[in-house]
Amino acid sequence: MPREYFKGTAEEDRAYSPAIKVSGGTTVYLAGVGATTDAEGKSLGGDFEAQVRATFERIRANLARAGGDLEDIVTMTVFIKDMQYGTHFTQLRKEYFTRGYPCSALIGIDSLARPEMMVEIQAIAVIGD
Repeated sequence: MPREYFKGTAEEDRAYSPAIKVSGGTTVYLAGVGATTDAEGKSLGGDFEAQVRATFERIRANLARAGGDLEDIVTMTVFIKDMQYGTHFTQLRKEYFTRGYPCSALIGIDSLARPEMMVEIQAIAVIGD
């Protein structure tokens, strides 16, 4: 499925694209995902990096159920409770996308669904047919 990632220097540094043009495919809307425990049930409370990694793994699993993967994400909205982690989030995101970065908004908020949640990601993906 053809995709065109529009790029710029600032966007590359922050691991996002200002726009993506997609032709064809099936659109998948992903609910907000966060992670307060790891795969074994261990608490991730207070560990921002571990929560981000576990969140991306849960999104990966949701997309796999729909026949896609993380690289199919074209846009995401990221909510974090403490903006001091904004740059750290963008550095972590670089590890998960190799073809091009999704469009993104990074929004600082006061609270999430659970008090121990530090990050939540909502996304839209387009999967090739």
